[in-house]
Amino acid sequence: QINFVACQLFALLAAFWFRIYLGPSHASSAVRHAFATLFGIYFAVFCFGWYSIHLFVLVMMNYGIMNMASIPNIHRYSFVVAMGYLTLCHISRIYIFHYGILTTDFSGPLMIITQKITTLACQLHDGIGRQAEELTAEQNRLAVKSRPSLLEYLSYLLNFMSIIAGPCSNYKDYIAFIEGRHVHMKLLEVNWKQKGYDRLPDPSPTGAVMYKLCITLVSLILFLTLTKNFPMAYIIDNEFLDKTPFLSRLGYLYVVTQAAKPKYYFAWTLADAVNNAAGYGFSGVDERGAFRWDLLSNLNIWNIETATSFKMYIENWNIQTAAWLKRVCYDRAPWYPTALTFILSALWHGIYPGYYFTFLTGILITLASRAIRNNCRHYFLSSVPLKIAYDVVTWVVTQLAVCYTVAPFVMLAVEPTIKFYKSVYFHMHILSILVLLVLPVRPQAHSIRKAPNQAMPNSVKSK
Repeated sequence: QINFVACQLFALLAAFWFRIYLGPSHASSAVRHAFATLFGIYFAVFCFGWYSIHLFVLVMMNYGIMNMASIPNIHRYSFVVAMGYLTLCHISRIYIFHYGILTTDFSGPLMIITQKITTLACQLHDGIGRQAEELTAEQNRLAVKSRPSLLEYLSYLLNFMSIIAGPCSNYKDYIAFIEGRHVHMKLLEVNWKQKGYDRLPDPSPTGAVMYKLCITLVSLILFLTLTKNFPMAYIIDNEFLDKTPFLSRLGYLYVVTQAAKPKYYFAWTLADAVNNAAGYGFSGVDERGAFRWDLLSNLNIWNIETATSFKMYIENWNIQTAAWLKRVCYDRAPWYPTALTFILSALWHGIYPGYYFTFLTGILITLASRAIRNNCRHYFLSSVPLKIAYDVVTWVVTQLAVCYTVAPFVMLAVEPTIKFYKSVYFHMHILSILVLLVLPVRPQAHSIRKAPNQAMPNSVKSK
C-alpha cells in the first residue's frame, strides 16, 4: 500500500512535468510515447518487483497475437489469452497464497492491462474486419483502422499514468492525447465564435486536479478513521447476530458498506488526477460552458450516494470498467447479454467465491429492479409529493440492495457469505424472485441477437 501511494504521488509529479516540458509543442509523439512507457515500466518494477514480469509477458504475448492473428479472429484470440492468463494468476493467488492478499499484489495492474488488450483487439477488429454499416455509432467512432507499432502498443498498455491503478481508456483517445489532438478535437465540437471567442481556448487541468486531490485527501481520512473501525466481518459476529434486531442489522450493514468505499474513492480519484495532470482526460464543455475533465473518471460520488435505482448506482460506480464490459461483452454477446456481462465481470475480478455470489445476486436484483421500474414508476410521476415519496423509498431500497449484493464481494469466502445471507433470511433473493414471478417482464429485443449491430447503445443503462 505504501508503494502504491508513493508511486501514484510520484506519477502525479511526473505527470505535471510531462505536460509542461514534454507537451506536444515541445516533444515529438515518439518521445512522449517512450517517456510514458519507460516510466510506466519503472513504476511497475518498483511497486511489484519480480511479479511485474507477468505484466510484460501478457503484453508481449498479445502483441504477437495482434500481429499474427487473422483480423476476423483477433479479438477472440486476444480475449481468450488475456482472460486466461489473468484467471491463472487469480487461481495461483488463492491456491498458493491461501486467500492472502500479497503486499505486492500485481493482479490490479494485470486486470487493467487485460481490459486494454481486449478493448484494442475489439476496436481493431471493428476497424479492419467489419463494414461500417455493421457497427454501432460508438463502435464506428472508436474503430482502429491499422495495427499500432510496438512503441504505440507498449505506451498504451504500460504508460505511467495508468500502469498502477488505471483507468482503461480507448486507444484512439490515448493516441490523440499523445499526438496533441485530444483537447483540440473536443473543443471543435463547440461553436466558440458564438460565445465571443476569436480562437479556441486553452483549458488547463489544474483546477480539476486540485479538486480531485481534495477528494482523495478526504477519502484517505475517512479510510483511516472509518474503514478499520467498521469491519465487514462484524456483521456475521455471533454476539452481534444474537443481540441485534433485524432492522438494526440492516442499518449496520449500510454503515459498514459505506466505510468500505473510501479506499476505492481514494484510488480511483487519485488515478484520474494523475491522468488529468498529464493533460489527459478532457471531455469537452458542459451546458454551463465549464471545461470538463471527466473522460477517464471512474465514479460519480454524488450520484452513487443519491442513487434511486440499481441501474443508476451501477452507472456511476467503476464507470470505465462498466464501459469495457459494454464494449467487449454486452454489445457483442449473441444472447443473454446482461447475464454474460455479470459473469465476465465476476471472472475478471477473480475466482474468490464471494465475487460470484455478488454478481449472480446482481443479475437477479437487476432483473427485478428493471421489472419494478417498468411496471410501477409511471404511477408516481403525476404529482410532486408522490414523486418525492417514490424517490425516498427507492433510495432506501437501492442502498440496502447494493449493500446486500456487495457484502460477499468484501467477505470473499463461501462460509461467511452463507452465514451472512442466512442471518438476513435471504430476503433480497426471495423478494426479487417474487417480483419476477408476479410482475410482467418486458421482453428485450436483444436477449437473443442475430447481429452485433442490434446492440443497445448503453449496456449499463439496461442494467
